[in-house]
Amino acid sequence: MPHKLRLTREQIAARAARELPDGAYVNLGWGVPNLIADYLPAGITVYFHSENGILGMGRRAKPGEEDFDLVDAMKVPVTLIPGASFFHQADAHLMTRGGHLDAAVLGAFQVSEHGDLANWKVPGAKGVGAIGGAMDIAAGTKKVIVCMEHTTREGQPKIVRELTYPLTCLACVDTIVTDLAVIDVTDRGLFLRELAPGWTSEEVQQLTAAHLNF
Repeated sequence: MPHKLRLTREQIAARAARELPDGAYVNLGWGVPNLIADYLPAGITVYFHSENGILGMGRRAKPGEEDFDLVDAMKVPVTLIPGASFFHQADAHLMTRGGHLDAAVLGAFQVSEHGDLANWKVPGAKGVGAIGGAMDIAAGTKKVIVCMEHTTREGQPKIVRELTYPLTCLACVDTIVTDLAVIDVTDRGLFLRELAPGWTSEEVQQLTAAHLNF
């Protein structure tokens, strides 16, 4: 396949931001999802939740704005929107476990055709592997959106028929946003909803181990 441009991490985040409804309560995972607050469409208010005890995070702090007492779960300085609140980390996890969040946007190492998620450990990789709050968030949130590159650095598909990496949560993923496509997970399989500019459905299928309906 000839070399083609893929969406950048920032473009993936901007596309995923368009999946979030106005007024939603949303948790952002590590990696690409952590960029989403910077790319909300105009006129949309989303109350971003952080498991270290914030509801109402805004965009990342710009140079000179940093307050290192005000950081997200990745220890990145952030801003707040009007009405933001702080609380104990245990209460933050009660929000996720109790089904109070409308959506979570998570990164992933693999997603299966059934919507199974693997995002906490790469077998054999040193320094990669911490469960954190991902299992609670994936299981307790009303909708899960995954943001990730479509393939590994070695070119292997990350959307697969069955997971080969350690499981985070079964059948939890609703939508996958990658650098090549937007894909919905349904009871009738994976549906290719949108393509990155310059890509065809057949080309995306070649880089996907699971069957895509289009």
